[in-house]
Amino acid sequence: MHPKRIWRDLRNNRTLYWMILPSVVFFFVFCYFPMAGMIVAFKGYSYTNGIFGSPWVGLDNFQFFFQSGKAWLVTKNTVLYNLVFMIVNNLLEITIAIVLFELAGKYFKKFLQSVIFLPYFISWVVAGAIVYNLFNYEFGAINTFLKSIGVSPVNFYNNPDLWPYILVFFSAWKSVGYGTVVYLATIAGIDKEMYEAAKIDGANVYQRILRITVPSIVPTIVVLLLLKVSQIARGDFGMFYQLIGGNGPLYDKTDVIDTYSFRALLDLQEFGMAAAVGLYQSVLCFALILITNESVKRVRRDSALF
Repeated sequence: MHPKRIWRDLRNNRTLYWMILPSVVFFFVFCYFPMAGMIVAFKGYSYTNGIFGSPWVGLDNFQFFFQSGKAWLVTKNTVLYNLVFMIVNNLLEITIAIVLFELAGKYFKKFLQSVIFLPYFISWVVAGAIVYNLFNYEFGAINTFLKSIGVSPVNFYNNPDLWPYILVFFSAWKSVGYGTVVYLATIAGIDKEMYEAAKIDGANVYQRILRITVPSIVPTIVVLLLLKVSQIARGDFGMFYQLIGGNGPLYDKTDVIDTYSFRALLDLQEFGMAAAVGLYQSVLCFALILITNESVKRVRRDSALF
């Protein structure tokens, strides 16, 4: 575009550009400007020399990460957990949204929607305290109940096999409410005349759901799944750190890339390796979203992100 046309457009639409300026500044400061820190992944960082003065070490930080024996474990845990979260949470969100939409009672529907949505506003710090008071071996609510009925208590924090189920449950508990609202809004936008015509033709509620509701929300499902796939290599750090903490016996089953990188930085003071893990994670996310988007484009081109 010619510079004169650019300046004319800026002048004519200056109000709109002023409105978008805070968002541009936000993303530049918090998303693009920090990208310069990627060079730490290729340096032997020291406080004395700083980021740009520290010596280059090439791929040594990546080599250290992959030779540590944890690269495959944390990558597998991160991807598998996110896949399960994505499938379970989406199925629950869609099911609950359809059920709420079909409910007749206006006030009862609003009450249920509020109850389901409430956990979304609870921080993982508070959720971590709830989980600890539920599963603590000595005074946790579950073990207290088990003792009261003469059953031996369960040492949850020393039993890694139980935590995948616990994490999936609390992930759904906290995030399903938000997704349900998104799907409810989509369902509410479906033409009501389609439902009325289906009723006249004798379609029951299950047929209306299968023939009208589900096909109508497929584009929303695809877009939301694509957005979640873009983050499939990023674990929910708040959830994993607050629910698991520094409990070593659970690491093999619950350690994800984010918590591993955090410990490398906090405990080992390995800035270079932490940056290398973060860069590896970003590249993995980028590759996965490209592959998934291309797959969606081949099946349903209109639903692809780009």
